[in-house]
Amino acid sequence: MAAEGSSSIDALAQFQLHTTLGPLGASVNFTQANLMMVVASLGVLALLYIGMKPRAMVPGRLQAAAEMGYEFVLSMCTEQIGPEGRRYFPLVFTIFFFILFGNLLGVFPYFFTFTSHIMVTLALSVFVFVLVTIVALKEHGLHFFSYFLPEGIPTILAPLMVAIEIISYFSRIISLSVRLFANMMAGHVMLEVFGAFIIMLGGLGLLGFIPAALSLGVNTLLIGFELLVATLQAYVFAVLTCIYLHDAVHLH
Repeated sequence: MAAEGSSSIDALAQFQLHTTLGPLGASVNFTQANLMMVVASLGVLALLYIGMKPRAMVPGRLQAAAEMGYEFVLSMCTEQIGPEGRRYFPLVFTIFFFILFGNLLGVFPYFFTFTSHIMVTLALSVFVFVLVTIVALKEHGLHFFSYFLPEGIPTILAPLMVAIEIISYFSRIISLSVRLFANMMAGHVMLEVFGAFIIMLGGLGLLGFIPAALSLGVNTLLIGFELLVATLQAYVFAVLTCIYLHDAVHLH
């Protein structure tokens, strides 16, 4: 955001956390990120409850949206994991819609994108990683550790391959968290920069009218692109979760 009385742009100021809900929020360090998580959760519940409440044969818009979301995630689970995917559908459904609503909320004024903070995406990634590992151990017991030594590897290369596979396995945490965090943060930084350009150039009068209009056009396009990225990143996180669950269930 352009600092008042200055031409500088502090595009990272929007990511600073501060307590909300007055003294009560301050007493428990309840930030705007926590508030948006609650809003996103309530939004998902409202979509499902209000959308499915009519149970109409010819669905309305909300019911159609709820049914499409249900079918979309269910098909993702069964296609990526297999028939066993139905068992993990509630988990993937919750992750997908929680991230999707969190991503989309930040596009609206006065809202905050909690997925633009690395600690939030890291917590989600660690949760998925630990859960997938538990599923693998439950399904295969100690045989799970054979996952780190692919069949047909020469004995002399076994130590190297095991080290590579272990590093690759643990890198899932970084891959999941950084991809989501970086994409959401970059998009909002770009929106902030071009938004500040509009204000700064608009203050130059007729001289800045054309570049300000161009910046407005770019910002409009960026908002559409941000909506696409928000949806895509929720899908990528969910589909990678399904792929990791497939590996845990089938051990390959």
